[in-house]
Amino acid sequence: MYLIVGLGNPGKKYGNTFHNSGFSAIDEAADLFDAAFSKKRCKAVIAECSVGGEKVILAKPQTYMNLSGESVRELLSYYKIPLSNLAVIYDDYDLPIGALRIRPRGSAGTHNGMRNIIKEIGSPDFTRIRIGIKPETEIMPIVDYVLSERSRAVKEAMAPAMENAAKAAYGFASGDSADKLGCAYNINK
Repeated sequence: MYLIVGLGNPGKKYGNTFHNSGFSAIDEAADLFDAAFSKKRCKAVIAECSVGGEKVILAKPQTYMNLSGESVRELLSYYKIPLSNLAVIYDDYDLPIGALRIRPRGSAGTHNGMRNIIKEIGSPDFTRIRIGIKPETEIMPIVDYVLSERSRAVKEAMAPAMENAAKAAYGFASGDSADKLGCAYNINK
């Protein structure tokens, strides 16, 4: 069984923000999985599906970004999923807009949601699908920027990364390693 989590903030006012890039990408992944977010469990909205006979849980925590780890910990426990079968899709201010990096493990970097996940599950050893959101020039404090809305031009610049993140999620659920997925789907900017 696999758990793929897209990070974001619940509520309409956050829908088009940079910080909801994980939600946007997992929505695209749900289309590839032919799955719908129709259940609530463990402080998340989830979609259940399968790939090659293997059950897959797609999740969007509803705890707000900085407490995402509570939902992830509960989902891992409820479904008895090992960390090796966890992938998290999220926005990353340490990467330029439109970049995509897939890694088998790592630190939280500047991301408070990832920091909380690592704290709650007690390990940094899970797959990350990182979507770059950093502008070419800093225009405002990071906390304000990540909660600002993406323009149409920025969404277009990010579209290939979103598409590749969704494809990587599907590949992950098919059993592909993070290294293999990185070779196939990373986008360097």
